[in-house]
Amino acid sequence: MPQIAITIAEGRTPEQLRSMMHEVHAAVLRTANTRPEHIRVVVHEVPRTHWATGDTTLTEMDAAAARPAVATAEDHSDQDAAPGAGSLP
Repeated sequence: MPQIAITIAEGRTPEQLRSMMHEVHAAVLRTANTRPEHIRVVVHEVPRTHWATGDTTLTEMDAAAARPAVATAEDHSDQDAAPGAGSLP
């Protein structure tokens, strides 16, 4: 009796989760030589505040991605060059 456990961060719609379970079930059915009623697929959704990679939670990553980029000195280095240098008309 295959049991597949999927751990995924929260944020998918019920339709997306259902589609994923269907696709996983179909893949196991094709490859594991078992009956469909014996396949168990369990999805564990983890709050984004409870999942960290490199000591940064997914919530913190989301917030960083949503912030506008901060300009650096390198971004403006062509402004210090001679007029016309580094830019096209």
